[in-house]
Amino acid sequence: MILVTGGAGFIGANFVLDWLRVSDEPVVNLDALTYAGNLQNLASLKGDARHIFVQGDICDRELIDRLLAEHRPRAIVHFAAESHVDRSIHGPGDFIRTNVNGTFTLLEAARGYWSALEADAKAAFRFHHVSTDEVYGSLGPNDPAFTETKTYEPNSPYSASKAASDHLVRAWHHTYGLPVTTSNCSNNYGPYHFPEKLIPLMIANALAGKPLPVYGDGQQIRDWLFVTDHCSAIRAVLASGTPGEVYNVGGWNEKPNIDIVHTLCALLDELKPDPAGSYTRLITYVTDRPGHDRRYAIDARKIERELGWRPAETFETGIRKTVEWYLANQDWVAQVLSGAYREWVEKNYAERN
Repeated sequence: MILVTGGAGFIGANFVLDWLRVSDEPVVNLDALTYAGNLQNLASLKGDARHIFVQGDICDRELIDRLLAEHRPRAIVHFAAESHVDRSIHGPGDFIRTNVNGTFTLLEAARGYWSALEADAKAAFRFHHVSTDEVYGSLGPNDPAFTETKTYEPNSPYSASKAASDHLVRAWHHTYGLPVTTSNCSNNYGPYHFPEKLIPLMIANALAGKPLPVYGDGQQIRDWLFVTDHCSAIRAVLASGTPGEVYNVGGWNEKPNIDIVHTLCALLDELKPDPAGSYTRLITYVTDRPGHDRRYAIDARKIERELGWRPAETFETGIRKTVEWYLANQDWVAQVLSGAYREWVEKNYAERN
């Protein structure tokens, strides 16, 4: 049995689906079902006894203690987080509460549970913390990619809150001996991605004939990781990672944002052509976000060298699978695009036009 936090969100849900696709080991899935948590992501697991869903908050220590005592997991995989930079700019308090206070609560509950385990179970227990490359700050055009020893230089409320959580996880290992691992990943993409992020936003807007908002000059560079590759990396860390170690997980796919948008337009032109013309006609440049990091790049050689992991998907194969999934799952997209989501998009982008 493993306990997953945030397992109804984008990456967490993909991890739960991937885990139960390759393993019969049950999952207790704890998610608060805030705006980005969606039980529809897990619809294929309905009636599956291996999946136990619990709606709840990682800041609720009593609940965490009860779940640990009742289910006796051998590992905790911690995805639950507020994760959107723009939202952190508008409302940083939620990010401090979930990403910092929530991680602290979870660590303390895990420490109490782990300390009371029998010797063999105690030695086998793991707490895996899922983090981001954004904690490392921004890179110049010719700077080397982020390694696990790169100095932390977070530039947004989101990345600062994740950096704080990373430091807490490290401290609970060095101070209390809690067997933790951390992974810092690059930008994920793939099925079930909430459409406030670049790739699903562009797909949803293009299909609706709406503007495709590109921040600034669109030359911000990111490394792109297909979500199922991220899931396999976490499984590798759980299986063979060394307690106290950090593993950077990347896709070896550095791309400027504007290139991503043009790639999506070309795929949509091929797979669902618009009689009005190429989707590129919808590209609209808007005012950049405050403190927008210029470039991220992940050096993922450590996880390859020590754990034998490499991404299975190229960007070309992964992005095609992503577009095909969104085209085949328009009901999911329509239900996700709620009134609350539309209000958020209007708030975030209207002031940038």
